[in-house]
This record gives sequence, structure tokens and C-alpha cells, in this order.
Amino acid sequence: MKKKTNLDYVPSHIAIIMDGNRRWARFRGLPDYKGHEAGSEALEKIVEAAEKMGIKTVTVYALSTENITERAKREVRAVFQIMRSGYRTKLKKMMQKGVRVDILGELNGLPSTIRKIVEEIRKTYIASESIKLNIALNYGGKKELLEAIKSIMKSGIDVEKLNEEIINKSLYTNGQKDPELVIRTGGYIRLSNFLLWQTAYSELYFTKTLWPDFGAADLKKAILWYQAQKRNFGK
Repeated sequence: MKKKTNLDYVPSHIAIIMDGNRRWARFRGLPDYKGHEAGSEALEKIVEAAEKMGIKTVTVYALSTENITERAKREVRAVFQIMRSGYRTKLKKMMQKGVRVDILGELNGLPSTIRKIVEEIRKTYIASESIKLNIALNYGGKKELLEAIKSIMKSGIDVEKLNEEIINKSLYTNGQKDPELVIRTGGYIRLSNFLLWQTAYSELYFTKTLWPDFGAADLKKAILWYQAQKRNFGK
């Protein structure tokens, strides 16, 4: 008998490191950008599945600061092109269905066309929000913390009054719950500089499944694993 997910006990916020797009393409003799296109399709399906399960927020690691500086320029340009076309063909439709989208990361390091899309996304009115999708773009956890510290220091706050709440308010995820569950596809077992502060007490789920192959059944499997964990927060 198949186990059923307890919809009364699903994480309200999941974070996903979407790894494996390039390997998925290379295993099939395809150019790297085809893997990123397939990954974009997978994201749309996972957000839909998460919404049906009652998950309120999904945060995905789309492009790190290291990806932009270390990857081949041709690949990075292809990724940005997929983002531009994906905004027109996927994100707009998702937002019309109640998906609130936000971008986490350093916008100054992005092409002007992508920055314009981010502005349009943030201006879009969502009449009835069904789920929130955070897309980490040109994002790095250490960079986020560094910028938060700089902002706090510039505010002139007394160091003795510094607390976790003040730091939380200075992060990209200000006002949001920390993710209860982090999923990483692709087989590697590391966070790769993703949400370092926010994942302090997250459950970490790793799977060898490459991101383009990760579907609703895989998400259900991860949630079942999460529901079997005992979360005691150090108690």
C-alpha cells in the first residue's frame, strides 16, 4: 500500500537547489541550454504540485553569483534568454493563476533586460495568492549576510541591541518563514552557499534525481521523508 502524505503536516516553506540540468542534457547528447530549458519545465510542474499539497512558499536556487562569473559566457547568456522567454510563456501565466513571484539576489549584476523583468514581476498585482515563488538569481548566501551586516552598521544601531530579528529583517527573505525543508537534486550533498542563515534548522533532503527529471512523485517522496523526521530544534 502506498503511503499518503499528511496534508495537515506539509512544510509551509520548501527551498530547492535545482541541480543537474547540464548533466541531464549531456547524458542525452544535447547542448547545455537544453538542460536548462527542461529544468524550467520542471519548475513549473513542481510549483503546481506544491500548491496542490498546501505548501505556501517555494524558494529555488536558479543562478548563483559563482555561476555567473565561473560558467562559460555562452551558457550564462543562454540561461538569461531562457529566463526572458520563460517570463513571457510561463511566469506570467503562473502569476495570473495566483503565484506571487519575487527575485532574491543582487540585481545590479544582471543584464538590464532581466532587471526590467524583475521590476515588472514586482509590480504585478496578485489578486488571490495561492503560493509564493522566490527565485534566487545572482544569489550567494555569504553575500546576502555581508550586505545585511553593512545595512545594519549603516543604520547606527547599538551593537548590544543587535538580535536575530534585526538580521532577519535585513535579509532578502524579510517577513518570510525560514524553510522547513531543503531539497537538493543531482546527487551532491552540500548547500552551495544557499540560504545559509535561513536553513539553520531546515531538514536537508538529497536525491540523485537530476532536476529536469524531478516531478510531483519525487516531491511527494521528499515530503513523506520530511514527515518522518523528528524536529526538536536542539531540545
